Amino acid sequence: MMRNMTDPLAALIPTPYEDYESGSTADYTADYTDISNSLCDKSNVRNFRRQYEPPLYWLIVILGSVGNLLVIWIYTQFKNRLKTMTDVYLLNLAVADLLFLCTLPFWATDAVNGWTFGTLMCKGVSALYKINFFSCMLLLTCISVDRYFMIVLTTKAHNSKGNLLTCSKLTCVIVWLLAIVLAVPEFLFARSKEDMDNNKYCAMVYWYNENNRTKITVLVLQICVGFCIPLLVMVYCYALIIHTLLKAKSFEKHKALRVVLAVVAVFVLSQLPYNSMLVFEASQAVNTTITDCNQAQGFDVATQVLKSLAYTHCCLNPVLYVFVGVRFRKDLRRLFHTFLPRSSKGVKQRSSVMMDAESTTAFSL
Repeated sequence: MMRNMTDPLAALIPTPYEDYESGSTADYTADYTDISNSLCDKSNVRNFRRQYEPPLYWLIVILGSVGNLLVIWIYTQFKNRLKTMTDVYLLNLAVADLLFLCTLPFWATDAVNGWTFGTLMCKGVSALYKINFFSCMLLLTCISVDRYFMIVLTTKAHNSKGNLLTCSKLTCVIVWLLAIVLAVPEFLFARSKEDMDNNKYCAMVYWYNENNRTKITVLVLQICVGFCIPLLVMVYCYALIIHTLLKAKSFEKHKALRVVLAVVAVFVLSQLPYNSMLVFEASQAVNTTITDCNQAQGFDVATQVLKSLAYTHCCLNPVLYVFVGVRFRKDLRRLFHTFLPRSSKGVKQRSSVMMDAESTTAFSL
């Protein structure tokens, strides 16, 4: 349905919106881009993005790469590491985080110089970003379920350990395939565009249809699969884990409880604000309430800040899920002692093969 262009209120509605992948300006339909841009100047938003995103994204890339490469390094050096479901999930999580980090330099460059890589790269980078975003969230969910089995259902998990390991590998294949399917909108709608000032950008340009059904569907999928479902599963699993640990008479249970709470807290604090903005964006697509240019600019800036906060999770994953574990810390020390033999004198070696269910405080990975 075409908008009534004689209606001054309709003309003020900011048809362009900040794309949740790149932060660049996209449009529902090209018919109104020029009119909206002339009424609402987004140059302040672009300047903020130019100064804010590149240094932060490069910092995330450096820290996240170091942490996740260390995880992969440990797994490649200790072949017998991949003997539990959590180990399989952690390795896939590190790979997903690294692939996700590979997309951030493109967005950092885009913030400074605009999108100079063309439509094909726009689709590829956007799809790679979304594939690994969804795979990360789903793998975190799988880790929560595995911790539930290892701690709450210890006996059952021990008896079916061989089947569970096979199941974990099949689950990872399903996770990656599902993430690829969920990234189909990026292949369809992402493309390189150019605004009135000849600024090029990579953005999602949805097919125009009544009530913005396409955009709403994509946003709902991202919110549900990328946040709501993982959060519900994590809360359920970790609530039962906390209940089990509180009943255990273990000296280390308090430490394990702190780890559980840290995992949930970091996930919620990093993902909830940005997903709340996506919910608001979806509501705007249903019934636009922002008709003031200053409000639209504030929404764009807030989205960029909260999006970058959500990206920091790939830096924290190695710390929360790996390096808090006793086995990983000891294996990491063994690797450093291997390359620095002088510092390894007097250090007691141990086998890194340890059953995950040896203790109810199984966060000692």
